[in-house]
Amino acid sequence: MNLLAQIKEKAQKNLQRIVLPESYEERTLRAADIALAEGLAKIILIGNPEKIQNLAAQWDLTNISKASVVDPEKNPKTDVYADMMVEIRKGKGLTKDQALSLLMNPLYLATVMIKSGDADGEVAGADNATGDVLRPAFQYVKTMPGISVVSGAFLMFLKDKEFGNDGLMVFADCAVHPNPTAKELAEIAVSTGKTTRVIAGIEPRIAMLSFSTKGSAKHEMADKVIEATKLAQQMDPTLKIDGELQADAAIIPAIGQKKAPGSDIAGRANVLVFPTLETGNIAYKLVERLGHAQAIGPILQGMAAPINDLSRGCSVSDIVNLIAITSNQAAGK
Repeated sequence: MNLLAQIKEKAQKNLQRIVLPESYEERTLRAADIALAEGLAKIILIGNPEKIQNLAAQWDLTNISKASVVDPEKNPKTDVYADMMVEIRKGKGLTKDQALSLLMNPLYLATVMIKSGDADGEVAGADNATGDVLRPAFQYVKTMPGISVVSGAFLMFLKDKEFGNDGLMVFADCAVHPNPTAKELAEIAVSTGKTTRVIAGIEPRIAMLSFSTKGSAKHEMADKVIEATKLAQQMDPTLKIDGELQADAAIIPAIGQKKAPGSDIAGRANVLVFPTLETGNIAYKLVERLGHAQAIGPILQGMAAPINDLSRGCSVSDIVNLIAITSNQAAGK
């Protein structure tokens, strides 16, 4: 059974409440129909019930009636949610009227539902920019204890099975934080280790990447990775983490043994943590396009609850997969 099948099977065995705020978007509604048919999650749609059913009929979606629908205009919990929002954001001067207005926005309503315990996770972004998806998440769900930064990991399924775990590797951060500090980079490494365990189901071997291997180059950018490696090892001693390592030293056994003799990670890494967003984003796209790898993500990590952001160019199957992954994240908490 491949990993995606395993992820879906786990989701089916422990159903989570996943809210989809973009309920009028065709790919999202089609994905919801498939997720309901396959029993991947308890789907919550936000929007006008009549409009959603009309769209479902128009697109011949026969399972949408199994979803729960929350109408922002007629939600009995609006007042309760607004009071909670005011309490959380009182330091920012949020008023009750402003909170009530925000709750008409499905992205805010979805996030507040998660914060209040009425949903377990969210998938959005097919019809909204990343900033619009994450803004309410940062304001109300916030980050996990001990984690100050949100990052994005990709599951990379490679054609060459010699790399990672039978061709599976995890790359981060490829989606969110442009230039993390050493502490933030350490947090990204720890979060990615947890994602690898919960979602990929494998024990992570984490390489902290740089243009230097074990002091082969001297520069403040390499120093950041060296410090981040030490901090990450202290933050979670159960994780196998090593750095700083060049990419070839991280994944090619002969080069790893030569450049970093005695390392448990060099030449055997299945998780690559990139020093900046530009390096991570460029790397995953090159591996995907030139190496014909399958890239699944980004899986957002570091949030106190799973809220995942789609690419606006995503496919229906991308959304279905991310619903299953989000269910696994929620169950893993």
